[in-house]
Amino acid sequence: MEKFTVHSGLVAPLDRENVDTDAIIPKQFLKSIKRTGFGPNAFDEWRYLDVGEPGQDNSKRPLNPDFVLNQARYQGASILVTRKNFGCGSSREHAPWALDQYGFRAIIAPSFADIFYNNCFKNGLLPVVLTEQQVDKLINETNAFVGYKLTIDLDAQVVRTGDGTEYSFEVPGFRKYCLLNGLDDIGLTLRHADKIKQFEAERLAKQPWLNNRVIG
Repeated sequence: MEKFTVHSGLVAPLDRENVDTDAIIPKQFLKSIKRTGFGPNAFDEWRYLDVGEPGQDNSKRPLNPDFVLNQARYQGASILVTRKNFGCGSSREHAPWALDQYGFRAIIAPSFADIFYNNCFKNGLLPVVLTEQQVDKLINETNAFVGYKLTIDLDAQVVRTGDGTEYSFEVPGFRKYCLLNGLDDIGLTLRHADKIKQFEAERLAKQPWLNNRVIG
């Protein structure tokens, strides 16, 4: 998992409340057994004018010109600012996969659905909770200034604007540690690989029959 320390990036505003996970990545794309390739279908029903299906060539699909992420000024955005209760609905982990693979490193909102919030940390995506007033100001500034950027410092737990304004945010200590060090659940386990190998060797020495294999 990619580390998150300090990130500066272009901001895109999604001025909607209660964006659910089916809007983030529609259900038909959950058929895939891979963990990659979801970025082109993030917000699929809003981004495109036709009905998306797995395996389509998205470059040939008609774009919705009214959807904010299709505007030229927001191409390459890596920070999404949105409204309360982002990520509600089903608990699909494909939602943070799609956002991450689209190119977002952080999502800023007044609140998140609990399961989505935790899934973000497990997949290298930072969910930042700010007040509704702070989010309102960021959305207004993003709309007002082309090329609006923010810097998010996870270690200091602050969001910095271009004029030096800082907004503090809270983050669970364990989740912060994992993101700063790029550790997902597998990475956390592999920190103890030597101890695991030692345990397996000692157990096999005491219980050698565990190495027997049933053939046929």
